[in-house]
Amino acid sequence: MTDFNNMLKQAQELQSKMMDAQKKVEELEAEGTAGGGLVKVSVNGKNHVTNVTIDPSLLVADEVDILEDLVLAAHNDAKEKVQQKTADEMSSITGGLKMPPGFKMPI
Repeated sequence: MTDFNNMLKQAQELQSKMMDAQKKVEELEAEGTAGGGLVKVSVNGKNHVTNVTIDPSLLVADEVDILEDLVLAAHNDAKEKVQQKTADEMSSITGGLKMPPGFKMPI
């Protein structure tokens, strides 16, 4: 019975660590850039866009498609960065334990 109690205690500790990690992940933020920094997009740990900055020099009516491409590129850059920060945070919590492919924290 002691082994079962030990396993239960370890599971509770891991659950607590995962909840702490989830809170930290939600607070993460990353900024992606495109066009040499002319477009910036910030994304948080929930993958929500929190800020978009566009240099006024890009506001040319005939070049809307270029601006749209730059916004997409900056968003994708930010999303990749926040995903890497999330993976790093989770790795520090789990001690490098690899999560199964497709595993996502409940956020």
